Amino acid sequence: MAVSDDLIWDADDKSMQMIPRLRRIGVTAACLGFLGLLFWIDSDAMWVLFVGAFYLLGEIVYWAWDRRRLIEVRLVPGEADGPAGLRLRRVGGRTTEHDPQHVVRVLLIHDNVLDLASLRLSLQGGRLLFGRPGRPPALAAWRSACPAAEVGERGAHWGMPGIPD
Repeated sequence: MAVSDDLIWDADDKSMQMIPRLRRIGVTAACLGFLGLLFWIDSDAMWVLFVGAFYLLGEIVYWAWDRRRLIEVRLVPGEADGPAGLRLRRVGGRTTEHDPQHVVRVLLIHDNVLDLASLRLSLQGGRLLFGRPGRPPALAAWRSACPAAEVGERGAHWGMPGIPD
């Protein structure tokens, strides 16, 4: 069976988002520095250093998690007319190929407000991969690409106040 290079998941934002992250860190550091100087006069302001350290640690953890998120999933032909494979591309630039038979579950979570969906891809061995939000693809493409997988979709569990779900 000849398979073309079909795109079955595509995220809206594929960048590393470093400029907004650095701007956010800079603004937070400036605000914490100002508060530290303001409270340093009469009391112990060591808590400002702890808050800044915890915030920086949180940003680093989020950056490491975000680098592993999927931005693109393609169905690629196998070598020498072999079975097709899934090529997963991540935010950090890493590309891996997996056998579609090793996909256990594909879940698309539709946003209640925006016309976007998030991807959760479960592989054998308990690996769970997250995708950045993107346009909701047709489930038929996932069902044909991964016939052994449980393919489903659901709405998000949250909504905007005042808007009925």
